[in-house]
Parts: sequence; structure tokens; C-alpha cells
Amino acid sequence: MKRLFKGILCAALCGAAILGVAACNGDSDNGHDVWTTYSVYAPDGAPALALAGLIAGEENPVSPFKFDVHIVSADTIATYVTGNNPEADFCILPSNAAGKLLGTGEKYQMLGTVTNGNLYFLTDTNKNLPELTRDNLKTALLGKTLGVIQYENVPGLTLRVVLNENGIPYQLVENNDDPAPDKVNLRPLTPAQVVPATGCDYYLCPEPARTSKIGGTASTANPFRAAGSLQALYGDGSGFPQAVLVTRVFEQRDAEERIISYMNKSADFLKNTDAQTLAALLDSKRTEGMDAAFTEAQLNPTVLANCSIGFTKAADCKDKVIEFLTKYKAVSPDATNIPSDAFFCAG
Repeated sequence: MKRLFKGILCAALCGAAILGVAACNGDSDNGHDVWTTYSVYAPDGAPALALAGLIAGEENPVSPFKFDVHIVSADTIATYVTGNNPEADFCILPSNAAGKLLGTGEKYQMLGTVTNGNLYFLTDTNKNLPELTRDNLKTALLGKTLGVIQYENVPGLTLRVVLNENGIPYQLVENNDDPAPDKVNLRPLTPAQVVPATGCDYYLCPEPARTSKIGGTASTANPFRAAGSLQALYGDGSGFPQAVLVTRVFEQRDAEERIISYMNKSADFLKNTDAQTLAALLDSKRTEGMDAAFTEAQLNPTVLANCSIGFTKAADCKDKVIEFLTKYKAVSPDATNIPSDAFFCAG
């Protein structure tokens, strides 16, 4: 009966493949399962957290296919979706990079957005400065120095998008000397420079740095306090499409639907899984020798919530992605390209 059921299942799958829906990869060969393995790549950090549920589920994969997850450095993520024979069947990468590298839709299509912004403002506890909101953003920032981690990447680009949206002029500075009183003075920083001695009025940094540096007093190791969310200041305040999941263009819709099912549950999985388990799941897939983006202690409910992980299918977020990348391109023309309709998976 079991062999008969497998035969019926395989016939159904192969029939679907004729319609371009699925391939029959899960039949048995002399009683042994035949697997089709798909590679999944993501940079460490919030994108990798979005895959935690998939990693856990793949400890006992269900035929006819399984996913081989790789957590890699953000500096190398583009290499897995480029070249004549890219390694990634599925990949999570920043939306602006996806638009620039893959926006034609010829090799990869976007399945959906995965993270919706994890960038926050800090200020020194000894400075009498307000939290940044929609109502006070311009008056609070003009004449101030704002330190920015990764100025030329997602944090700095998105900050400049928000400043443009609010009609706030800005300039790039190398230090805090002689700031312009009628502009925001943006100072590129390394993570190590987010300390009171740097002297900026505000700092923009991602999680988990944001939570790690909050609390205490000026005499302790964490002399900063929270000063607002960049996500709340963009557009309608619901965040921005920071990272997206793409798939190689191939006829295996069942595999795509399965990975989407994991993505749909990614936020709930993080809420209901303890830090030790999450750390172990990520460690098991991280490139050997690479430092972890999150320590076990940092995988707490506050940090996880601030990573804004949640999946939206491409058909439901296409307009928002195009709008966001159009604003990106206005800030930095070389930062992205506007994707074609073919880039967005219609399913």
C-alpha cells in the first residue's frame, strides 16, 4: 500500500511538472528516498534569524526535497547569486542589492520581503536631547551631529531617504568641529566609535548594537539611551523592505511554497524559541571561523522584536519595494536599480 501511494504521489507530481508546476524528485529508488537538495544563503544578522525556523524544520526534512542552509558574511552574500553558475537556489539579501544585481528577473525572482528594518537612534545619557519623532525630527536634528554606522550601506542610505522625505538638509562631515547650524551633520562611524568620547549628539546603529549600548550611566559601559526608531520615521511608519528572499528561476514551485511556509512562520518561531536553541541553530549553519552577529545573551525578546522579522509575499509588497528602491536611487544612483515586473514572483 505504501509503495502504491508513492507511485500515485509521484504520478501526480510529474503530471504537475508537465504544467510547469513541480518536478517529480521524491520517488523511491530500490527502496531508498531520492532527495533534491536546494541551497539557501543568508548574511548573518537579522536575515539569518529569519531562517531559524527553516533550520529547525530541516533537522527532519520531508521528501522529496530538503534545504541546505549557509549563513555567511554580509560582505560576500552577493557572490552567491552572481556569475555564470551562482551557488544559491534561494538567498536573502538587502533589497537594494537584489534590485541592482537581480532586478531583471532573468536569473532570480523575489519571493517576498523578510525583514522590515532594524535601525535605531541612540543618544548620550548626559545630553539633554529629545527622542526623535515625526513631529520633532527636523527641529531636533538641525545643527546636530549624527554618527552613522555603515554610511554607504543600508543604514546610511535609508537615513538619507528619511531625511529627504522630511525635507531635512544634511552634509557629510569627518568630525564634530564646526557643525552647520542649518543642516544635519552626518558623520560616518565604525561600530567601535559608538561611544560617548566620539561626542556625537545622536547615533544610528542596528540591533543588536542598539540594545547592547543602552542602560547605565556615563560612568558605566552602557552610557546611552534609546532615542527613536528609523523604521517609525519612514513612509507610513510600518517599516521598510530591508531584506528580501529571492529564488533561482526554475520549475520547482513546491520547493518555493515550502520555504515560503517557513518564512510565514518565522516571526512566531522566534517568539516561541529560547535563546540557547536559536544560538545553536545559527551556529550549526554559520561559516566556520566567522564571528556570530548575535551572542546568545543578545537573542532576547527585545532584540528579536527590534529586528522586525516578518514575511510578505512579493505580490503584496511589490509597490512598496519599488517605491523604496526609487527613493534609494534618488539618494545614491549607483546603490540599486528599479526592478522589472519579471523580478516579482506572481505566485
